[in-house]
Amino acid sequence: MSKLGGHLIVEALEKAKIDKVFCVPGESYLSVLDGLYNHENIELISTRHEGGAAFMAEAYAKASGKVGVCMATRGVGAANLSIGLHTAMQDSTPVVAFLGQVERDYIGKEAFQEVDLAAFFGHICKWTVEIQDAKRIPEIVNRAFHMATSGRPGPVVVSLPHDMLEDIVQNPQDQYHNTQPTTPEANKKHINEVLQKITKAKKPIIIAGGGVTASDSTPLLVEVAEKLALPVATAFRRFDAFPNEHPSYAGWLGFGSNKDLLDYIYDADLVIAIGTRFSQVTTQDYSLLKPGVDLIHIDISQEIIGKVYTASLAIVSDVHSFLQNLNESISIDQTNSNRMKLVNQLHSSYMAFSTPQKAYSEEYVDLDGMLHDFVSHTPKNAIITSDAGNFFGWLSKYYRFEQPKTYIGPTSGAMGYGLPAALGAKLAHPNQPVISFSGDGGFMMTMQELATSIHYNIPVIAIVVNNNLYGTIRAHQEKHFPDRVVGTELSNPNFSKLAEIFGCNGERVTKNDEFIPALQRAIASNKTTLIEVLSNPDILSVNQAKVQQTNA
Repeated sequence: MSKLGGHLIVEALEKAKIDKVFCVPGESYLSVLDGLYNHENIELISTRHEGGAAFMAEAYAKASGKVGVCMATRGVGAANLSIGLHTAMQDSTPVVAFLGQVERDYIGKEAFQEVDLAAFFGHICKWTVEIQDAKRIPEIVNRAFHMATSGRPGPVVVSLPHDMLEDIVQNPQDQYHNTQPTTPEANKKHINEVLQKITKAKKPIIIAGGGVTASDSTPLLVEVAEKLALPVATAFRRFDAFPNEHPSYAGWLGFGSNKDLLDYIYDADLVIAIGTRFSQVTTQDYSLLKPGVDLIHIDISQEIIGKVYTASLAIVSDVHSFLQNLNESISIDQTNSNRMKLVNQLHSSYMAFSTPQKAYSEEYVDLDGMLHDFVSHTPKNAIITSDAGNFFGWLSKYYRFEQPKTYIGPTSGAMGYGLPAALGAKLAHPNQPVISFSGDGGFMMTMQELATSIHYNIPVIAIVVNNNLYGTIRAHQEKHFPDRVVGTELSNPNFSKLAEIFGCNGERVTKNDEFIPALQRAIASNKTTLIEVLSNPDILSVNQAKVQQTNA
């Protein structure tokens, strides 16, 4: 029996139980594409840009709990793909990227589109490898998936020289074992230490990160919070790690967080960080915790612990097993009235902070009013994806996430993420509504994936907040260099008409009372719909809008 190297790649994908592959086709890995021809178990999604393919794979992995797989050609395609791999690295998402490479004899000669892929991706991926011998494909691909999923998950790059993929392997050995990574667990001594510290604490708080959602541990965390009378805050863009309307929820950390929450954390006598890497945004530029605070840090990766803050108790453990063991070790209900008062105060402050006003405007769409309507008319099981940008401040402040894995966004702050991420999420959960939020600047970066949506019949709703600006940068510009605006003004097409040209439904909302009917039509249509929302270019952030409403 003999097999083509490219076909062995596909065989390894099948054994890894991969069912979706996202790519822009390239000549350097044609034999892999040939192996996918009419494949029964693996669907190939051909996108319109490699950045879109990587974002789809990354979001698909988040939504499905599987490994995301993307492919691109050598050099130019790989460079385009890199933004999604950087997102996967900062978001701890398991992704394996297969990249075509020049022929082995040409490597190092600056051949057509040649890039040293291992060097290029070494800093932004968990592991990079180039397969030189086709006989080793099963072994190396097996290791690639193990690396992507073990410890702190992340992206892996596998470089595939063109001629290696076309080598014929005689009697290839089946070396793929679909290895399940083992996970570390906290021991009984550590669990008891955690409980002792919590029992003594007067002003404790939990900070829940992506490790909670990735390990499907939200129900366990809810139990811990209820039994021990602990408030829970969620890390940057991890809103759905804890149900937002639960009485123990204290709010989210990131841009524009509730000051009451930030003050409480800074004055806390015990911080319990679970599955979070303490990013710059979560920690408010690394200023969130006061020096010497009693910190318990639980994470699956020992490399994360101590990277930002020194923990008084560091526990390397899978989040799910830690919370399960902690729950089982709580002998009695340890709630106390003083702590419950603090929990209730924090939650009340969050609820007041996150309640939008029905503020309507005739000239533009008032985003406070739009979010009031969006919150009341969006199904609770809807999956929300988003780009980065100031427009997102309204969504993050006012939308309350009640179910795990209903928010998918880039902690890396990548623009252009919203639409392709929505397609990846919809493929993972075809029976749930999926809605992307983008600003006009970010949307233009990947809007060509509307064509992918139509071609593969992946119906999503894309909300584009259009103020004809790179709004976040304009806000920084006006703060640091007032009256010296340059480079941040945009000229945009009519996005609703553009959507129709792609074959989608298009809606244009110019004032608030038009939004609810447009959203209702979009939800009912079961067809990709773009809702363009014209917002006031003079209001660049949700906090600025609040100031203007107060002054009015």
